[in-house]
Amino acid sequence: MSDPVLQIQNLKKTYAGPSGAVGAVADISLSVAGGEFIAIHGPSGCGKSTLLLASGGLLAPDSGTVSVAGKDLYAMSGDERARHRAARIGFVFQQFHLIPYLDVLDNVVAPTMALPIADGKGKAHELISRFGLDQRIHHVPAALSTGERQRVALARALLHDPPLLLADEPTGNLDEANGEAVLAYLAEFAAAGGAVLLVTHDPKAARHASRTVLMRDGRISKT
Repeated sequence: MSDPVLQIQNLKKTYAGPSGAVGAVADISLSVAGGEFIAIHGPSGCGKSTLLLASGGLLAPDSGTVSVAGKDLYAMSGDERARHRAARIGFVFQQFHLIPYLDVLDNVVAPTMALPIADGKGKAHELISRFGLDQRIHHVPAALSTGERQRVALARALLHDPPLLLADEPTGNLDEANGEAVLAYLAEFAAAGGAVLLVTHDPKAARHASRTVLMRDGRISKT
């Protein structure tokens, strides 16, 4: 097994509630190495999405550390963290977060606005072809099926060849066939040496993973 791409140590996160602090993540430690596909599953509200956002440098924890590719995300300045995140982490969300007025090609290329890469459009064309979107390349998201939108989001996440993919309920809006296809893509990414952390409330989605983790009430209860 290779060194961890994602290393989480003693992570804690609370939110302010009407009756005081509400614990979302309670002292979680977890690592994901290259070649691993780890699925965290559990009921809605158990802290899965909070854990994923903190893992991606998008939500500062109250305490604990999160390292990606050997760098402590929250020891960096905001600008440094944004650059490291753009280069090292790909995100796949349930809601896709595509830019509605851009076509498929420009949505896939969009990350180069934050972090330019050589021949970004050429790489985007390769990914678009890989995900079977050649005939849709100049369509805006509203003209795409739900499954096609998720494939565009996957292509965008892979543009910078990140070592880590974070996926938050990526099959939640998909039918069974498209959901299976997305999970197969994530498994393929891990088989090629990438690290994948998936959070889902659906235990069936976890069967594609090399390891599953059950989360309840902000804690990991079973691995």
